Amino acid sequence: MKNIASALVKAQRGFAPALKTSTNPHFRSKYVDLAGCVEAVVDSLNAAGIALIQRTSQDDTGVTVETVFVHESGEMLECGKLHVPAAKQDPQGYGSALTYARRYSLMAACGIAPEDDDGNAASRKREVVQPSEPNVKFIEEQLAVMATCATVDELKLAYTGAYACCDGDQVYQAKVIAVKNKRLKELKNV
Repeated sequence: MKNIASALVKAQRGFAPALKTSTNPHFRSKYVDLAGCVEAVVDSLNAAGIALIQRTSQDDTGVTVETVFVHESGEMLECGKLHVPAAKQDPQGYGSALTYARRYSLMAACGIAPEDDDGNAASRKREVVQPSEPNVKFIEEQLAVMATCATVDELKLAYTGAYACCDGDQVYQAKVIAVKNKRLKELKNV
């Protein structure tokens, strides 16, 4: 477990935030979809030599998912099984249960915590907090700095400061992440 443990620590340092970009039509609340969860972690896992696998199985009541990390050394870390019952016994019911199970298994295995996991709290109206004017100005300045960072360490520092100033505004969070990912890719190709 020595290789995979140290690689997972390295990978977690690079995990991006999982953005709530999907809307639950029943509660009209935002949530992180499966693609957002995978996007937040897969590049960092792969860069650390870790493959992400999600084993799935079905039964008469729902689906079971287990997130497994496989290190390039051959070491594996199995993160425990999660069973989710299907709300309906039809393809849509099983598909929904599978997506839900994969998302929550991945978040638990990677240490990504959803902001709100309580159904009643999700149904309450939330006040949307917009970043203050000084924060927007700082974010725009940091985006320009991030685009020209000379090292990965400089990029991480600028990214952390810019992201923290987004105050939960998903539009700015997405901009910050996009610039970080673009510059990171450029630095790796140098």
